[in-house]
Amino acid sequence: MTGWPKILRRGPMEALAVILIGLGFFMLFQPFVLQLYSMSFITLLVGTLMFIIVSKFPE
Repeated sequence: MTGWPKILRRGPMEALAVILIGLGFFMLFQPFVLQLYSMSFITLLVGTLMFIIVSKFPE
């Protein structure tokens, strides 16, 4: 579809999802801040769900 804005295309949104997944792993494995550890599962979950949904978007 040509009507989609460039920011909502698959490439940029998949990159954002992968960044969220990486951030979630970093938050999960860092030993310093308990608040980051507490939010790591939600961050991983949002990134994974976003990647699954965005992979259906047009290029």
